[in-house]
Amino acid sequence: MLKVIVCFIAGIGAGLGTGFAGMSAAAVISPMLITFLGLPAYEAVGIALASDVLASAVSAYTYGKNKNLDIRNGTVMMAAVLLFTLVGSFVASKVPNTTMGSFSVCMTLLLGIKFILRPVMTTKETMNAVSRGKRTVQSLISGTVVGFICGFIGAGGGMMMLLILTGVLGYELKTAVGTSVFIMTFTAFTGAVSHFAIGGIPDLWCLLFCVASTLLWARIAARFANKASAVTLNRATGVVLTVLGVAILVVNYIK
Repeated sequence: MLKVIVCFIAGIGAGLGTGFAGMSAAAVISPMLITFLGLPAYEAVGIALASDVLASAVSAYTYGKNKNLDIRNGTVMMAAVLLFTLVGSFVASKVPNTTMGSFSVCMTLLLGIKFILRPVMTTKETMNAVSRGKRTVQSLISGTVVGFICGFIGAGGGMMMLLILTGVLGYELKTAVGTSVFIMTFTAFTGAVSHFAIGGIPDLWCLLFCVASTLLWARIAARFANKASAVTLNRATGVVLTVLGVAILVVNYIK
């Protein structure tokens, strides 16, 4: 019974974070499974990544259906992210170990506060005014930076993409989230496959419960987000990220 409750609650947080803000499920599910169910960290991350795949895919479909997804530039950014995640991981293996496990949590909390205090009010007209060539170059450079940092640190991919898409590339919030979850679908799939190939099949009940709960709440959040106004979406995203950031900090403290 404890397993069902923990996985369901973890899925709620992960699903809302994914559907509203393109957040990686690993930031929520991993600490929950490790702290309350005692799962090995590697296994917990694998389950979280697997949960991320369908949740991100259904969110991307919902955003795409509502024309809030930039597939062309998202694909360019995704290729750079995948490539330079490997580069970042290789570089990290050659330097002294540094403890940066709180990076993703801090970014989640700070982004939540940022969306509440300084909402993203960029319009699609302003976003589309940028030339295709310039946008492609921006996407390539941004994907390189995000991929390298994620590979080097091992955390923060979804939040970093949202920050760069809105703050650097000037995306309207819905399109930024839609593009972020589109990219996360493939990065999470790659990560999940590699985790299962190396570590074997995880606890199947935990996997099924987490995937189902995350998928359900991501779908609910994505549908709400695409119907909401820009102001409402900024506030909802900010509140969700802030609450999740605080909750993850508390869970990590308990651990």
